[in-house]
Amino acid sequence: MKNRIFLLLFVPFLLLACAQVPDNKGHHYEYFNLNSMAKTDIDMVADIHVKQTLKQLRLLATKLYKRNPSEWKKTKLNSREAAIARIFTPPFPSVNGKRSVASIRLAFDEQYKGDRVLAYIAGLASMLTHSYNGKNDFYVFDSLDAQKIYNGARNIEVASWLLQTKRKRNGQLFLLSSGEGSHPTNRSYDRLFGKLIGQQDTLAQIMAVKNHRVIKNVFQSAAQFVFLPV
Repeated sequence: MKNRIFLLLFVPFLLLACAQVPDNKGHHYEYFNLNSMAKTDIDMVADIHVKQTLKQLRLLATKLYKRNPSEWKKTKLNSREAAIARIFTPPFPSVNGKRSVASIRLAFDEQYKGDRVLAYIAGLASMLTHSYNGKNDFYVFDSLDAQKIYNGARNIEVASWLLQTKRKRNGQLFLLSSGEGSHPTNRSYDRLFGKLIGQQDTLAQIMAVKNHRVIKNVFQSAAQFVFLPV
């Protein structure tokens, strides 16, 4: 009998957890979620930043595969979409046993004969995931390190520079992106990298304020670009 009473009291609450919450004009615009009760405002901001970062990495992968179709064909998959899905099916794949910055470097290794877009994007994705302590969903007791997130932003800058400048011994770029030869310069790559860097820097500043920490800024010239620890 007691169990039945408990269920009668608890079921409406569960239904509410899945219900749409109306605004003050009576429009239904958002689902109430029990998980959100365990999140602070900053947790939800971090969730949005991470989701946007992954969305933009997927767009970057799409653009690189379009300009470098021979890369996804190395995978023996049936389509570009299948190659992209392979990268973004959790967890992000290691490439030749390498992750994070080691995987990014692999994309510009003359000896590597595999899919360079896979190595590049999977490396970026796993590096940024490390900067979020391996999470993409944050709750009250989760804590992010502002310095690691800031270092991740600097690593995106290094990865962008490598993509645009790194060449094989024969002078060809390892991966085509913003422009080469008869192709006009495509500034959409610059905008995309700018968004990735800006989001990472903004999240770093938010976490620094939250945790009362000071970020150690690192200034690098193009000739001195090195990956920072995350």
